[in-house]
Amino acid sequence: MAKDRERLDGLLKKARGLDKVPGVYLMKDSAGVVVYVGKASVLPNRVSSYFVPSADLGPKKQPMLDLIVDFDVISCEGEWEALLTENRLIKDIHPRFNARLTDDKTFPYLVITVRDDFPGVFITRNLTDEAYRGAKTFGPFTSVYALRESVALLQKVFKFRTCHLEIHDGDEKRRFFRPCLLYPIKQCSAPCGAKVSKEAYRADIDRFIRFLESKRSVMLRELRQDMEAASAELRYEEAAAVRDQIKAIEKLDERGTTGQNWQPESESFYVDPEKGLESLRKTLGMSQQIRCLECIDIAHLQGGETVGSKVCFVDGRPLKSQYRRYKITTVKGGNDDYASIREVVSRRYREAGQGQELFPDVILIDGGLGQLHAAQEALFEMDVQPPMVISLAKKEELIYVQKKSEPVRLSKTNLGLKLCMAARDEAHRFAQHYHHLLRTKKVLGE
Repeated sequence: MAKDRERLDGLLKKARGLDKVPGVYLMKDSAGVVVYVGKASVLPNRVSSYFVPSADLGPKKQPMLDLIVDFDVISCEGEWEALLTENRLIKDIHPRFNARLTDDKTFPYLVITVRDDFPGVFITRNLTDEAYRGAKTFGPFTSVYALRESVALLQKVFKFRTCHLEIHDGDEKRRFFRPCLLYPIKQCSAPCGAKVSKEAYRADIDRFIRFLESKRSVMLRELRQDMEAASAELRYEEAAAVRDQIKAIEKLDERGTTGQNWQPESESFYVDPEKGLESLRKTLGMSQQIRCLECIDIAHLQGGETVGSKVCFVDGRPLKSQYRRYKITTVKGGNDDYASIREVVSRRYREAGQGQELFPDVILIDGGLGQLHAAQEALFEMDVQPPMVISLAKKEELIYVQKKSEPVRLSKTNLGLKLCMAARDEAHRFAQHYHHLLRTKKVLGE
């Protein structure tokens, strides 16, 4: 007990010395494995609460205190970034004491279908929808409620449509179409009923996009004046409503960007999953439809540590619950990718090789012919063989296929190749993401 208290007191001292900023903390056991990830609006306040003598974490998390010997922190720009970082790390690492955020729930995006004659404005959690191809995208946002309130408020100003109707500028039938109720209450300019020209509607949309990309200071200043005036005249309910509108507009700044890979499972990898699978099936000469594809990547992290990652795509889309990491244990010293691949393949497909589970339809190895041969060496020792094993070489993006010495060269626009590239990139991102965040923290001098 004395040693436990001494350990917790040491952690408490370290926690109280943290910078008073928002961020994410990662609790680690004696083997350096992350057992819990959490977020904090003020890091020292939240992290130190775990180690004070009176700490009560509840029946599910209290046993965690017996395991924690250290923790890492990642400072964030604000609580919104801490929330996105926590979500990403939990989905990637799967800490044993994190019960939530391990499902496929995602944060929402705001999309504007700028390719349409009359662009619509929509809130979605899935950018892979064909309807949003080529759309202008903002987010992910951390609060769907604030986002919906902001869109409803801004629709009164910019009068954009939020319906999913197909509206074409040259359609003469629009003159006879009856607009919905948003038109008479002046929340939509009703392009469906030919009440606005394409040029005028596009000008409103362009102003709306500029508003989202700016600081919105003019609108916020006017709203604050309205709130103060309503409060001075004792119209408190109206003042409270305007206050909520101000908060909703301010929360438009609390968002990430698609380029930061916060939610790659929700963002578009390639044009069409079904077409990608069918294209790959034809390229590989397979008679059976491809349903499940797994990709294996080897990554060399800081400190010389080598890890393997396995990602799983089902029906052309990532299935996060089947992602796995493997710490390489049989390769001592140096960076032997071939030996690392043999180890990961042996560990991942041991049960399938014994006939106790099914192989995926396609196993994709990141690398060239040498990496493919290394995977096959491990598989040849098994009683049951997989249907198809291929590798994808970087730079030239050549596909090497089992039992063939010459690679398959495909156009960069080939949907089957795009699917393989998406899986390869996702496997690499999954292996590197946590360590990339830690490296970023160190580069910033935290």
